[in-house]
Amino acid sequence: MTETIAAIVAAHRACTMTPAETIARSYRRIRDHNDPAVFISLRDEEDALAEVHTLSGKDAASLPLLGVPVAVKDNIDALGLPTTAACPAFSYSPAHDSTAVAKLRAAGAIIIGKTNLDQFATGLVGVRSPYGIPVNPMRSDLIPGGSSSGSAVAVSAGLVPLALGTDTAGSGRVPAMLNNIVGLKPSLGLISNAGLVPACRTLDCISVFSLTVDDAMTALAAMAGPDGADPFSRNRPLGAVTVFPGQLRLGIPRDGQLIFFGDKASEKAYGEALKRWTSLGATLVEFDLEPFYETARLLYEGPWVAERFLVIRDLLASSPDSIHPVTREITAAGARLTAADTFAALYRLQALRRVAERTFGNIDALVLPTAPTAYSTAQVLANPVELNSRLGTYTNFVNLLDLCGLALPSAMRPDGIPFGITLLAPAGHDAQLASIGRVFHADTELKMGSKGLTQPPLAPPSTALTGDEIAIAVVGAHLSGMALNGELTDLGGRLLEEATTAPDYKLYALDTTPPKPGMLRIEPGAGVAIKLELWALSATAFGKFVAAIPPPMAIGTIRLADGRGVKGFLVEPAAIDGAQDISVFGGWRAFMARKV
Repeated sequence: MTETIAAIVAAHRACTMTPAETIARSYRRIRDHNDPAVFISLRDEEDALAEVHTLSGKDAASLPLLGVPVAVKDNIDALGLPTTAACPAFSYSPAHDSTAVAKLRAAGAIIIGKTNLDQFATGLVGVRSPYGIPVNPMRSDLIPGGSSSGSAVAVSAGLVPLALGTDTAGSGRVPAMLNNIVGLKPSLGLISNAGLVPACRTLDCISVFSLTVDDAMTALAAMAGPDGADPFSRNRPLGAVTVFPGQLRLGIPRDGQLIFFGDKASEKAYGEALKRWTSLGATLVEFDLEPFYETARLLYEGPWVAERFLVIRDLLASSPDSIHPVTREITAAGARLTAADTFAALYRLQALRRVAERTFGNIDALVLPTAPTAYSTAQVLANPVELNSRLGTYTNFVNLLDLCGLALPSAMRPDGIPFGITLLAPAGHDAQLASIGRVFHADTELKMGSKGLTQPPLAPPSTALTGDEIAIAVVGAHLSGMALNGELTDLGGRLLEEATTAPDYKLYALDTTPPKPGMLRIEPGAGVAIKLELWALSATAFGKFVAAIPPPMAIGTIRLADGRGVKGFLVEPAAIDGAQDISVFGGWRAFMARKV
């Protein structure tokens, strides 16, 4: 079935299904689904089909989202549809698309409507909207999750394969878990926020909902990039999805630090997720979660509530009854904060960020529950603030610490409630999270969304160089999982493949800190074949990387077993005097494993 973005685009390019048929199918499904609370406004179908016809004269191969129907959270501007932020009194007609929507259209996507949300994106529950409460298609008594409620439901119910949400405190992750779909929360500034109604301008990001990690990354790649219209935009290379790393270290909280609020089913599901990671070859490393909890408390107990107040202060003054009472209660508190409160919180946050940096010093990513439990709509309506706060246990600290996140389906509990985990890493590691997350999701063999769709076979990541990328071969401490690998990933490097040299080399253990090998080229055929990794770096990053290489290491041309010649690490002959010849191990990783 052509349900994923990848399958839809492939069908459109092969002409086995037309974009017009796909768009018409989405509208038909929306009518059949018959939940008026999912969309706040829906584009006229004939208007959408007219836009489809404009794609016919374009190069299909150059449009990664060719004819893909997309839903947009209604705090993101899309030309031709009002932006309400789920508040009719706030509604306006945008003069142009948000940057994110404009980029999706340029990639061939068709915007079909604006989805419901917790008013002004304040909430993780999905029940704070005058436009109704979208029914969770997984279990109708459950909350849909928020604030991106309509977007998550639209993907889970099969109405669209892609929807935009936003994420300030977990709004792009909690609904993903509750709807059994993927939620990608990108690094701050990776997607422009121009045309987004802010919640907290310093923390907001546009997020992605989809059925698979690969689909989410396709959308992210289409939208990513710096934008002069957004002062918070950053110029960060996205990188590409790569092979699952051979050595993966995942951080898990110390024993006794996790909170599930008595939900034994979620606690068990998290334990099973960790076992799955171990079976995939990951090493689990305990870390102290308490500083992250403290950071989370800053979000609503600290001055960031004032950012929410700034957005609606005029409306609070002129028409307070037009604002949802829970939203009004939360945001009005922002008016009472002082400049001293703000600076005190900023100082503490900076200290907590340093703690987080040290935490990531020896791990690749954190793996946490997306949310500790799930609640029914009735429960949340009876206790709206406390239960909402509980849902943010593992999400509220993420944007404050400038982390990127990937929410993944993990299990279906016996009671029919979905459970999910989230991978977290420092900003700039979006592609790395996708590289490991896609393998985990595929390994679960879970059905996608609420329609029982089978996951497609996991496609191998591309090993082709793109743009101005240059391949570099690494043989030692820069290998994935090794001490200096961060020097590659921090420059946006992506792992292309594992490879082997021609039998023209010898490998030596040098007396350095950290330990490094030196690979020396000798006579053709007179040495051994050495295992290595090929990484891709942009031309600029390659220059920075090479400039920082200390002697006696140098960059030369390395001949691979298949005849290719690539740039890579070699050692100066004088440096091997007295060094241990470790060629017999066939590679640095095998040598280091033997030492342990």
